[in-house]
Amino acid sequence: MAQAFLLGVAAGYAIAIPFGPIAILIVRTGVRQGLRAAAAAGAGTATADLVFATIAMLFGAAASALIAPILPPARLVAGAALAVIAVRGLLAVPSPVDGEGTSRPGNTYFLFLGLTMLNPPTVIYFVSLAIALPEVSADFPSRAAFVVGAFLSSLSWQEFLAVVGAMLHGRLTPRLQRITAVVSSFIILALAARVAFG
Repeated sequence: MAQAFLLGVAAGYAIAIPFGPIAILIVRTGVRQGLRAAAAAGAGTATADLVFATIAMLFGAAASALIAPILPPARLVAGAALAVIAVRGLLAVPSPVDGEGTSRPGNTYFLFLGLTMLNPPTVIYFVSLAIALPEVSADFPSRAAFVVGAFLSSLSWQEFLAVVGAMLHGRLTPRLQRITAVVSSFIILALAARVAFG
């Protein structure tokens, strides 16, 4: 069981650490709205990884077969959602930040949960691991340990990103806010195209 947990930790970091559009959005949320909002964003993203890892461990290859037909439209929806967020970031007018942002952490949590759930290839990633590592899927306690390890590692990484963004909260001048918004928006647009058509 300990081995399954450590494999889950490694799998969670492997899927979470590559810097994609969600990571950029978590950092940007921290910069704009502070730690509470960014922490909620990170928790929403980690929860999606928890859901995907659980589905993979419970249903294995059947989950992959069910998800395969919806991958193309899900990619298009995810790309479109990211493009809208990027365009909104480009059009937003930066202003001096006083205290915490006005967005409710609950709303931010569900927004990031939804955005991350639009990335069903994550299920296939976890299913592939379940098939490739039979010692993980051998019994229920091992599967549960794997899922918990994957969730905790994903959560720790997302919350690290939240703290990084929050450290800049209130410290950027409106001009620097605008520069970071434009740069991050163009990166998100590029990643949105890759998600939708890659």
